[in-house]
Amino acid sequence: MIEASIGFLAIFILAAMRVPLAVCMVIVGLGGLAIMRGWQPALASTSQVIFETGFAYVLSVIPLFVLMGNFVARAGLARELFQAANSFVGHKRGGLAMASVLASGGFSSICGSSIATAATMTRVAYPEMKRHGYKDYLSTGSIAAGGTLGILIPPSTIMVIYGIITETDIGKLFIAGILPGIVAVVCLCLAVVFVTWRNPEAGPPAERHSWAERLAALRQIWGVALLFGLVIGGIYGGVFTATEGAGVGAAGAFIFALLRGTLTPRIVLETLQDSARTTAMLFTILIAAMVFTSFVNFTSMPGDLRDFILQFSPDPIMVVVMMMVIYVLLGLVMEELSMVLLTIPVFFPVITGLGFDPVWFGVLIVTVIEIGMISPPVGMNLFVINSLLPNVPLNQIFRGVWPFVVADIVRLGILVAFPVISLWLPGFMNR
Repeated sequence: MIEASIGFLAIFILAAMRVPLAVCMVIVGLGGLAIMRGWQPALASTSQVIFETGFAYVLSVIPLFVLMGNFVARAGLARELFQAANSFVGHKRGGLAMASVLASGGFSSICGSSIATAATMTRVAYPEMKRHGYKDYLSTGSIAAGGTLGILIPPSTIMVIYGIITETDIGKLFIAGILPGIVAVVCLCLAVVFVTWRNPEAGPPAERHSWAERLAALRQIWGVALLFGLVIGGIYGGVFTATEGAGVGAAGAFIFALLRGTLTPRIVLETLQDSARTTAMLFTILIAAMVFTSFVNFTSMPGDLRDFILQFSPDPIMVVVMMMVIYVLLGLVMEELSMVLLTIPVFFPVITGLGFDPVWFGVLIVTVIEIGMISPPVGMNLFVINSLLPNVPLNQIFRGVWPFVVADIVRLGILVAFPVISLWLPGFMNR
């Protein structure tokens, strides 16, 4: 327990000195193993972890889904999604903000990145809300919160990373995110209702569309439905694995963008470069986390922590609640992916030891990351939007996101209280 605690403290100190997190985890993980086992076993163990992680077949799902999302973003589907959602709810008070949430949910079904979803919807939805007189705090808050759906609604790169670290079935994790994703959309739309109830001028209604216009808008998004149904339906039906589904999705997204005439040789090259950079970043952090995890697992921390938590709460579900509170508080001061990679080696053995389903816990982890991505002062989505909208003060973005943070915390409570929401659909995959 003491060794692992010192290791965590060393990582925090190195991170405060602006040492890259991946480097921090490798230094501490390798150094900790060397102190406990000797340099030769530590180097052998670390090299084996790096080799096995870097060449794992299941990891190929990451670059393929990243590539799929980048091709989809280039195809310009986000605008059609927003127009379709706008045609149904835009005439309501706060309707354009709800449309941005709905469009984010649709875009998330073919893009596994929260940052990409937030950046794309900022370019598409914000100008429309600005034109209709929306307050900046509602516009940016709804876009930032909607962007987090990119890592919950499958496909999700965060779920892939969680599945690899914990050896949980990635296909089940994907399917488990569908119903919680719908709950998330509802909660975020209710947050918009609350904001406009308090201040109707924050989101004035836009023009109403006829049913003919609505049906025409729906016909424009057939590509999203087809791609989502092909990938997720194939995984759910057992036609192919999550890795194979990623390949199908990347190929389908490429063909769709090609047919829409949005790809040129230069754009294809840029898309491949962006995908390679994102994949390299994720691989580096993941491999470093696995090195640190091997050190933590060699210590007594997982067992000691489980015993420590259980002595304060005889009810296992309260242990989960305590973990979620810790995660939400950490999300206020730490980068989200780093937070999860550092804590999963400690918390996951406790969860499995108590008999909880790792798929359910994975959905909770992603939900906590969503909260962290929009929680001031380090929420990543907030700074993405701020970089794209330099004329909007950061304090307005911070102000606008709080109702959505509260909505996400309520949603987290619902998912903790009712695990069936996350586990119902994956349950059919066992039959």
